[in-house]
Amino acid sequence: MKSDTTANYQQPYDGALVTEEAAPVLSMHPKKFLMWLIIVSSIMVFAAFTSAYLVRRGEGNWLTFELPPIFYISSVVIVLSSVTMHWAYYSASKDNLLSLKIAILMTAALGLLFTYMQVQGWQQLIDVGVYFGGKDSNPAGSFVYVLTAVHIGHLALAFGLLGIILYRVFTYQVHAKNLAAIEICTTFWHFLGAMWLYLFVFLLVNH
Repeated sequence: MKSDTTANYQQPYDGALVTEEAAPVLSMHPKKFLMWLIIVSSIMVFAAFTSAYLVRRGEGNWLTFELPPIFYISSVVIVLSSVTMHWAYYSASKDNLLSLKIAILMTAALGLLFTYMQVQGWQQLIDVGVYFGGKDSNPAGSFVYVLTAVHIGHLALAFGLLGIILYRVFTYQVHAKNLAAIEICTTFWHFLGAMWLYLFVFLLVNH
């Protein structure tokens, strides 16, 4: 027997008929739910790392050094990539396919540039004697490597999503009536941009 959750039914009340309507059922797209689960899990991971950073710093034997200058530039780059990603989503919602293609390609290029700059930042750390692990290393430097590497690991996942969106954009599967995939990618990309800014400010304050 089929049930209709949207159907109204009537029942007598003091000689009159009262119409009642079933409450709507709230739901979320399964892939969106998975994305938010990943985001919450990622926040917990980074919160654990930054908490461990503060605890270890309080124990002493802590090296003080300046962050690589290229990290400042990469922070601007990832903000710009977030802007172009949002532009891509807006273009898709308006069925502006040319702008959508341009914005997606710009986002991918800026994301790759950000990743390259992070790797160059590691090289700048090595140049000033800040290493990861080994007898010549200090926990302060190791934490910087770990935090930035974990962020890049999350960015790799975002690149996977972006690759799917790129394919769907150029095969005309993303448009105003099919925004679920690009909405997920946009939200996750914004999250990674915000997470990097948090890590960057955290390291500036606690270096």
